[in-house]
Amino acid sequence: MTLIEKAAYLKGLADGMELDRSSKDGKLIGALIDLVSDMAEEIGNLREDVETLNDYAEELDEDLGSVEELLFDDADEDEEFDCDGDCSCCAEDCELAEEDDYFEVECPSCGDTICFDSSIDPEELICPACGEKFECLVSEEDLKALDAE
Repeated sequence: MTLIEKAAYLKGLADGMELDRSSKDGKLIGALIDLVSDMAEEIGNLREDVETLNDYAEELDEDLGSVEELLFDDADEDEEFDCDGDCSCCAEDCELAEEDDYFEVECPSCGDTICFDSSIDPEELICPACGEKFECLVSEEDLKALDAE
């Protein structure tokens, strides 16, 4: 039985007892029954609102999960920043460390050394250590020289 049903039951009992609402006791009991009815209705409205908000929060959580998948999938692609082992972003068996065909720059945010080759756009660098995006100015000649090697 819901709160609204219980309040209606109390009101029915009072009506069945032929409660005299003009007496002191009748006025008090009648006012309490009205109060219980109003509170039961308000609580029912609040429950509906909470259910709506819970549904909305679940939708947001699903949407956030989709966004996280996109971001983390992109982060996997950004792991192309390898270097010579001097920074925290790569393993010791770095492929670029064996070759001389890469650029080495310092992240302006955290100061970590980042290495990248010509396959990565220097205007769209993301530091693997701190996650900050920044631009690195590389001359066309340097890029052509790397591609030629």
